[in-house]
Amino acid sequence: MASKVPTIRQISWISIIPQIVVMLFLTFIFHKLNANEPPLYGAITYLLISISLRNFVPKSHREGLKLTNEHKFENAIEKFKNSYNFFTEYNWIDKYRFVTLLSSSKMNYREMALCNIAFCYSQIGNGQKAIEYYKKTLSEFPRNNLAQAGLKMLTSIENK
Repeated sequence: MASKVPTIRQISWISIIPQIVVMLFLTFIFHKLNANEPPLYGAITYLLISISLRNFVPKSHREGLKLTNEHKFENAIEKFKNSYNFFTEYNWIDKYRFVTLLSSSKMNYREMALCNIAFCYSQIGNGQKAIEYYKKTLSEFPRNNLAQAGLKMLTSIENK
């Protein structure tokens, strides 16, 4: 039986504040529209918007995660590269993801894409490419603990 691919989710708790503001704003709108249950309609609308944004905007990223979980690492690499390119081109979506995607992730999508590319390369036995992508991650995001740990692990294996 194949093991499940590890997933790490880091939350930026401060980013939840703007999301609460969005939910309160939606509740206020439903209150002004004289809806029967403004908090309920506000919460449901927030939930629908949140799910839609997370499913459609970072589509390549989600497809890459699905392929990674299916151990189709070569195919996942291309999806993560597409995600990285998309969020590089539209950096403002990623930078303000707590509002644009209603995401409270501590890591942005570009950072996640680079780490996932490195991980996938390590899973298919291409340690040099994995090291290259972990180094690229650290050059763009010097505080990334995943890249630091992955790089240490791969270089220690390489040095044996």
